[in-house]
Amino acid sequence: MSTSVDTLGMVDTERYPLTEPGSAAWRAAVDRTRADLAEVGCSVLADFIRPELREVLRTECAELEPHAYTKIEKVNAYNTAIDEPLPEDHPGRTIMERGNAFVARDRIPASSLIDRLYTSPLFQRFVADCFGLRELHELADPLAGLTLNVIAPGRAHPWHFDTNAYTVSMLTQAAEAGGTFEYCPGIRSTTDENFPAVRAVLREDGTHPVRRLDLRPGDLQLFQGRFALHRVSTVEGAIARHSAIFAYSERPGVIGSAERTRQLFGRTLPVHVTGRTVRGDELLD
Repeated sequence: MSTSVDTLGMVDTERYPLTEPGSAAWRAAVDRTRADLAEVGCSVLADFIRPELREVLRTECAELEPHAYTKIEKVNAYNTAIDEPLPEDHPGRTIMERGNAFVARDRIPASSLIDRLYTSPLFQRFVADCFGLRELHELADPLAGLTLNVIAPGRAHPWHFDTNAYTVSMLTQAAEAGGTFEYCPGIRSTTDENFPAVRAVLREDGTHPVRRLDLRPGDLQLFQGRFALHRVSTVEGAIARHSAIFAYSERPGVIGSAERTRQLFGRTLPVHVTGRTVRGDELLD
């Protein structure tokens, strides 16, 4: 299913003036988002997609669900080898079950709302400004960049950190129950893994605060997921939880590693052998 809506005709541009870069309204929206990010490491731009297009958004993404690569596996919060020898109290020794799945970029039609939004230069400029960056680039990876995350009933996306410093996502189909986004903003930094706090969250001993978001389809979420431990709780009911993940980089030409690509999508392409990943820190993942 697709529509003939203009690329930014899907956005509530009265609240989020993407067509007026640098205007007073643009600056006000950007400043609100930056304030949220500075305070709690996350900003939710409610009703980013116009109400009359939310069912189109849901339907387009629901039609992609059969293309999701699913592999139930045991993981830790750092996506490192779970049999790696670690100190007894290291949080990497906490093993969880990862049950979420991903639809790769090459399965998503260019005509879809999420693809047209992801590739929009005005959207990219707005997101970059919200994060305080000069520019952002789409990933050159033909499988990553834009993906659809699918969490089936009875499954969850366990505690983890993102590999990208800047995460942009949009819920496209909510679970009937459960499927709550939970996070701990700024629990680590580029210079401190803060293992004691991470360990406390994984043990669920109540000593470290956890924030929870009530996301709705069509809400845009900007998130500092590289430094915030986060998860999606177990999905309950009869339908899966769907969310579009818009991944960008500060540098052009970025391609994921073959190992990580195979883990997420169950396959690789020749470009993944020679591609390059970019990390601005020495954190575990």
